[in-house]
Amino acid sequence: MKLKKNDPDFFEIFNNFNNNEILEYVSISKRTRFIVTLATLITNTSKEKYSIAVRDALEVLGPIEIKEVLYQSVAYVGLGKIFELFEITNNVLTENGIDLPLKSISTVNSENRHEKGLEIQKRYFGSEMIESMIENAPEGQERFNDFLAGFCFGDFYTRDALSDQDRELITFSILATLGGCENQLRGHVLGNLNVGNDKDILIDALTILLPYIGFPRTLNALAIINEY
Repeated sequence: MKLKKNDPDFFEIFNNFNNNEILEYVSISKRTRFIVTLATLITNTSKEKYSIAVRDALEVLGPIEIKEVLYQSVAYVGLGKIFELFEITNNVLTENGIDLPLKSISTVNSENRHEKGLEIQKRYFGSEMIESMIENAPEGQERFNDFLAGFCFGDFYTRDALSDQDRELITFSILATLGGCENQLRGHVLGNLNVGNDKDILIDALTILLPYIGFPRTLNALAIINEY
């Protein structure tokens, strides 16, 4: 790694903090740590570290699970920012003897994707909250709630391979990494709690995120977790 060769002092500081101090405080599984790490590296478009993380993640995650973290990220980060990461992911998988394309795990079609996405929204956040959001959409802006239900939740959250807990933790990690998304982060902290990711899991995930997102975003996310 070029950083280790050219900036040995910084590499040692980061390595000690990330591997020694951080891991001392977390109890989530190695699998979950990799899901959180992949999500933040995707969001930051950290191409070199993401490539390494994909390779290392194959120890505890299947190739479909790794791809699902990337797919889900599109709805939050945007395709333009992470398009190249698809090629990086495919290259790493191919180099590790995995045949592409992977099997399809879609469970919806064009006729039911909106309905199924809306069902997931209501399960995660409560029917009252979602119905209120839909009813109170400003005139002419209803399309955004439709996009949210059909695309974000219908096209991605309905897919197999990852659990509800996995998917909400991915979203929490992405929003915490992005920063400036406190309203959405607040909603997805609630979503995490509703699907079984308790406060300790969220704090462990945030501890893993800290070296990658810095203290301001970490402390903002921590304050939101502590509202519950």
